[in-house]
Amino acid sequence: MNAIGNLLWMIFGGFIIFLLYLFGSLILFITIVGIPFGIQTMKMAVVALSPFGYHVKHGERSTGCLSLIMNIIWILFAGIEIAITHLVFAFLCAISIIGIPFAIQHLKLAALSLVPFGADISTKN
Repeated sequence: MNAIGNLLWMIFGGFIIFLLYLFGSLILFITIVGIPFGIQTMKMAVVALSPFGYHVKHGERSTGCLSLIMNIIWILFAGIEIAITHLVFAFLCAISIIGIPFAIQHLKLAALSLVPFGADISTKN
């Protein structure tokens, strides 16, 4: 079932979201300061490519104050805009019954894009 969901996700815009996250990650990797942010954006790109089958956990491990500071910087410069975009797409997908699973995936990506530092991404078994 995850494979069908991921295939439909990629056909209906998921691949474009993946490419945008990948492009943003490559831009962030250009500078030394942007490398940690690029790594987090690469995590989001992996989940954006095939969100069905991945689970995102927040706050499961102690990451210290550095994670908090990086999340604050991320929220101020990119997190709010990306999260709002995913929320708008989630609303648009939730209008129809068929789009509800895609809306749930956009909500998962919105939570990850708001505070990516300290989030663990794992596969569902």
